Amino acid sequence: MKFLVTGSAGLVGQNVVRDLVKKNQEVFSVYHNDRPVDGTPINLDLTDLEKIKHTMQDIKPDIVIHLAAMTNVDLCETEQELAHTINVKSTETLAKQAAKSKAFFVYISTDYVFDGKEGMKKEDDIPNPLGYYGKTKLEGEMVLNNLASNWAIARTSTPFGLHPKKKSFPLWVKESLESKKEINVLTDQFTSPTYVPNLSKMIIEVATKQINGIIHLAGASRISRYELASMIAEKLNLDKKLLLKAKTEEMNWKAKRPKDSSLDVSKATEILDEKPQAIEQSIPLFLDEITN
Repeated sequence: MKFLVTGSAGLVGQNVVRDLVKKNQEVFSVYHNDRPVDGTPINLDLTDLEKIKHTMQDIKPDIVIHLAAMTNVDLCETEQELAHTINVKSTETLAKQAAKSKAFFVYISTDYVFDGKEGMKKEDDIPNPLGYYGKTKLEGEMVLNNLASNWAIARTSTPFGLHPKKKSFPLWVKESLESKKEINVLTDQFTSPTYVPNLSKMIIEVATKQINGIIHLAGASRISRYELASMIAEKLNLDKKLLLKAKTEEMNWKAKRPKDSSLDVSKATEILDEKPQAIEQSIPLFLDEITN
């Protein structure tokens, strides 16, 4: 199988490419700034829609995993035109080209398509994004709905893992507490934190089995930021008094964020061999990964 993976140097993308290469798949790793370690690197600016078309025509992939996006929530609010081009227009161009060559298209979406008034959202719950980031990701989903080709929309929530440049929340907590630094942690923001190695395997399974439609690929636990930070402190015997309770309204954010964007993963649990992991399972694996 010939795979094309966008965002291949990112937190999730590097893991997906590595896992595919281990399975002896042919992988084209699309990147913009940081050249990926694994796969055949393809430099591509997602604002260059013509170049996207030519790249897709040249490679003719069997499966496209579209991970690349403008994910900085506040930046999307201030740079709306750029966010729309990257998150919507490039998705549309990639998906149309994939449809032409009958490639299966996996679009990675987000829990931020929901307003967060209540959590544990199922695949068929009505989205209602609060910020521009969520709006563009939802528009990307709508693009696929208008194509008569084979596709999957995989929504995830707060991925965490190891990356040379991107520091995910659990690592930030660990390093802050180890350096005896007080940190503000939200008690009223709930998500379904997703361990990247688990997410990568779930994405690849959806792609290779060509599971159609919307599926929630996230961690199996609804947890607040504060509860998660406390769990990390306990596991590492670090001082929990350094965790200062904070509320979302105290945050100086440009974009509105959902308070409870946890996802119901019962569909993925039922149909996938690689099951969504509970946080009690994934945090020890992550801490092992850091120490090793």
